[in-house]
Amino acid sequence: MADPAPEGALVLIAGAGRLPELVAESLRRARRPFRVIALRGFTGRTLRASADATVDLLDLAATLKLLRRWGPAMVVPAGGVSRPSPAAILNAGAALRNREALRAIAGGGDDRLLRAALSLVEEEGHRVLGVHEAAPDLLCPEGHIGRRAPDAEASASIRTGRAVLSALSPYDLGQATAVAGDRVLAVEGPEGTDRMLARARALGRRPFGFGRPLPATVLVKAPKAGQDLRVDLPAVGPRTVRNAARAGCVGLALEAGGTLVIDREATAAEADRLGLFVTGYGSAP
Repeated sequence: MADPAPEGALVLIAGAGRLPELVAESLRRARRPFRVIALRGFTGRTLRASADATVDLLDLAATLKLLRRWGPAMVVPAGGVSRPSPAAILNAGAALRNREALRAIAGGGDDRLLRAALSLVEEEGHRVLGVHEAAPDLLCPEGHIGRRAPDAEASASIRTGRAVLSALSPYDLGQATAVAGDRVLAVEGPEGTDRMLARARALGRRPFGFGRPLPATVLVKAPKAGQDLRVDLPAVGPRTVRNAARAGCVGLALEAGGTLVIDREATAAEADRLGLFVTGYGSAP
């Protein structure tokens, strides 16, 4: 498509998962004009079928050419992608940036690689928005989602979890922890929340991984301090609720305005079905 985008239009760069479709639906509800660039092999079938263009993940030249042609007001990346190898990043970006700079980028962590990809877009003069800015209605609100609320014991666990995440935030660890009272069962690492919950499932049962879960076990999730939310915004959904229930959690506590809730109605319904609470807390202690 060669014609410029309508004034104020966004371009949604769609990766894998349900999130890009939810962002598209949010933009339609807000009556914001947008176009979609689908990432081949990642974007879901429904959104890919209506996309304005499809590109390969590492075909940066094609993506930038489309953006120059369309001239959007803003670019919004959404959805997951498999992390490309450092060699692939170097090869794909060699024509666009200094090789030494690319080597430094490729030697960093996942966040650094993703931020580098966004910086290529920004260097072309495009503003990059995070999902939390383009579709704020998808964020966890303050208060309870579903019918249940934390009791006094669970609230104490939430306070512990918040303190743990705040203390660990400078060390670039994960975005979640499972706690029971003042006992930390597990902290999220590179494996992600679901696998952390699998560890917490064993560690939170006694003795020796058997028996009933520790009371008032809660999953607490929040972004790291200074985290680029355009790159890695914490998210939960119905699957997170199910895994939390298997781990013996009585509920989930999420930073309001800083955590995505995928399919909020389905997440609330699953929490109600399993007897868990899902609550959003304010960023202030």
